[in-house]
Amino acid sequence: MAVFFYLHDMKVISTNISLAPRSFTWNGVEEKTGIYKSPTTKGLFLGKTDVKDDTVIDRKHHAGIHKACYLFSSGQYPFWRNKYPDLEWEWGMFGENLTIEGLDEAKIKIGNIYRIGKALVQVSQPREPCYKLGVRFGTQSIIKEFISHNHPGTYVKIIEEGAVFSGDCLKLIEESNNALTVQQFYELIFMKEKPQELLKLFMENESVPQYKKDRFLKYVQ
Repeated sequence: MAVFFYLHDMKVISTNISLAPRSFTWNGVEEKTGIYKSPTTKGLFLGKTDVKDDTVIDRKHHAGIHKACYLFSSGQYPFWRNKYPDLEWEWGMFGENLTIEGLDEAKIKIGNIYRIGKALVQVSQPREPCYKLGVRFGTQSIIKEFISHNHPGTYVKIIEEGAVFSGDCLKLIEESNNALTVQQFYELIFMKEKPQELLKLFMENESVPQYKKDRFLKYVQ
């Protein structure tokens, strides 16, 4: 009989998708983005490299095996809504495919495996904000604010493809034996001085993408 572990309750509040790219001008050049996502009642199908039918423009930095789906906490919305009250708020504002109730980056370990609906996913890395988040919010000031707020949400790798709907719970199937959390990963990225103990956790975590580890090799003593 399978045994499921529950560290804390998490549930899908909204499934969000961008069915068409949005154009914008950046440094005098017209670009497109899929960050403008909106809730859908049809649910989502999580594929190995992306969410089916979602708009992905820059596949060098978005989607792919280690960034197939982005999860963000519904609990962070009040903080940001208070800072940007004039925006038209809806789930998906941060470009997340899944808005999750109860998501806490300080408790979720890199490498944790969850069942969400019919999909089986593994936590892979935090989201690093880029200028397109600034475009979405109408100001590039949000980039530094997003970094300092320290609640980036997380990307997941898709182990088993499947459909996910609003209301689906996240069941922890396997907890990582490496203590590195999503929040610690995120903090490590922006630290000027990389603590060796934390760096060791990072380098030894089998679920941290190798290209990320390669970038941090120069900090290993």
